[in-house]
This record gives sequence, structure tokens and C-alpha cells, in this order.
Amino acid sequence: MAGVALHGVNLTGWLTLEPWVTPELFADSGALDEEALVEAVGEKRYAAIVEEHRAEFITRDDFMRIAARGFNAVRLSVPWYAFGDDGPEHGPYVGCIEHVDDALGWAEEIGLNVIFSLAINPGAAHDREVMCRDLADMGLSRGTALDVVYRLSKRYAHRTGFYGIEVADNVVVQRRVGFSLTDGVPQHQLRNYYREAYELVRNAAGDEPVVIMPDGGFPAGFTNFMAQRHYRNVWVDTHMDHGFGKHIDVTGPSGVRRLVDAQKKVLRAAAKTGMPVMVGKWSSALPVADAQMTPEGRIALERVYASEQLGAYGGCAAWFFSTWKTSGLLTNWDARVALSSFERGMIV
Repeated sequence: MAGVALHGVNLTGWLTLEPWVTPELFADSGALDEEALVEAVGEKRYAAIVEEHRAEFITRDDFMRIAARGFNAVRLSVPWYAFGDDGPEHGPYVGCIEHVDDALGWAEEIGLNVIFSLAINPGAAHDREVMCRDLADMGLSRGTALDVVYRLSKRYAHRTGFYGIEVADNVVVQRRVGFSLTDGVPQHQLRNYYREAYELVRNAAGDEPVVIMPDGGFPAGFTNFMAQRHYRNVWVDTHMDHGFGKHIDVTGPSGVRRLVDAQKKVLRAAAKTGMPVMVGKWSSALPVADAQMTPEGRIALERVYASEQLGAYGGCAAWFFSTWKTSGLLTNWDARVALSSFERGMIV
């Protein structure tokens, strides 16, 4: 698979619920995330909501449209409880491995590559009551994450559509600021988790699937980590979506160029890790609203921003737009809207 650049979309909000993707699923409950939704509506109602949503939100038709638009890959966020009763203790959450099977089957039929992303966020505050909160205790949470990485790799080891697996989604890395430490997962713990996950993927699926590690916005911490001469098919993922460039003045086209220049700087830092770079998430959303700009002007500027990013990411091993679909057709996050004006050749 080496040498094939992946240009694709995330399937965010399908197998795990996201209020910004499908706010109508959360509206009556007042919940702001899936965990709170369970508590608000009860396990039985929650299960019905999830099962109906998964059956209808993404279908084979979506995969056909993704391919027709010029994309050659999807990044599928897979929850740690995907295996349901056959996996680790899943609590109130509903398994979805049959939908993962469907996704891979559709992708293979249509000619798309699939990268799985294990939907855990080490170091993030939201995970403190869920799992893998900091990987510090080396106990069940870490073991659960590694177990699911192994199971997914083993299940799809010989499938042609299985391009690789990302062993976490968003990561918050602990850093030293002055005499104190920020919240997040200690870097040595994260490194050890990445190494163990790599070995499990190789044991389960051989050398071909790419193993991807998010840098948590701190690529310098992974310079020469898992160098390619010792490891095979390892990528680093750096995200360019939520919160990026919020301190940059992006007024007008010159501001967009400053923002993209900052992104290029991050890509150069990521390249110094010695690993191929993937941009796992990006959007056309500008980080700061300009009160003087008309809605039409903002949409035009966001198109410029998207175009500039497509150019900036051209040398990456892969990039994935923030999501394929939102129920509200969000103009700067929904690929069907944000990239609709671009010729197919710009995506290919």
C-alpha cells in the first residue's frame, strides 16, 4: 500500500454520537455528549436511538457518493465497545461491529480504503469516567484499548479495504510549563502504549496495515520515535480542525495565508518525526469570526481557506476532511457542502 496518498473524509458521528453532527438526537434530553445522553434518557431509549441512527445515517449510498466525489478513503471512528457482549465490559453502550463489517464491505465493493480510528482520547477530561483517561495506571483501561486494537486488526487482517488503524483519536499530551505540569497523558506513557499497540497490530495482521499515532499537537515530542528503519508502515497524525490558529488574525485573504503558513509550520515539525504525516482532521472553518464580514463574504473566504489547505496537504501521506455528513449541512464542516465547489481533480 505504500506510495498511495489517501484523500478522504471522516465518518464522524455515525458509530459514536456527536451533538454537533446530529444535534436533533440530543435536543430533547439537554445532554451534550453520548455519556450524558444515556443518563438523561435511560439505557433502553438510548439503545433505540443509537440503533436507528446507525442504520440510517450512513449507508452504502454514502460510500458511493464519497467515491464519486473523488475521495479514495474514509476514516472510521470505532468505539472501544464496538464488539458489544463479545468484547470488554461495555456498560450501557451498544456494540456496532456489524456496522464496521458493512462499512468495510461497501468500501471494498466501491474501491475505497478504510482507516479505523479507535475512538478514545487519552488525557482528555471527557474520558475520565469512560476509559483510557491517562494510561497511567497500566490497568484495565489500557488493557481494554490494546485488546480492541488487537481484535480489530485480527478480524480484518486479510481484507483488501483495511488500510490501517489509528490507535487513538484525539490525544492531550502532558507538558511542562514553568514549574508545573499541564493536564494530559504523560508522554512516556503514551509512547509505551503506541509501541505495544504497534506490536499487537503486527502480530494480528502482519506488516502491511499502517499503524497511525496522533501527536496530540506536540509533534516535537515524537522526533525519531519509532524510526522507519526499525518499524514498518508507521505514520504520525496531526489534526488541523478545532481550535487551530485561534490566536491568528485571519481577516481577509492575507489572514488566511498566515493561518495556512502556521499549518505548514506544524506539518514541517511533524515531518521531523521521521514518519509520514497524516492530517486526520481538517475543515474550512475559520478560527475567529469577523463581525465586519457578511455571511457571503465569510463563505467565500472559507472556500479560499479550503483551497489553500488542499495545496498545503498535497505532500502528506493522507488527509481526511472533518466529516462527510452533518444533519444540518454545516457549511464549513460538512464535506458535501464545504468542498462542493471544488473540481474533482482538486480532491484527487
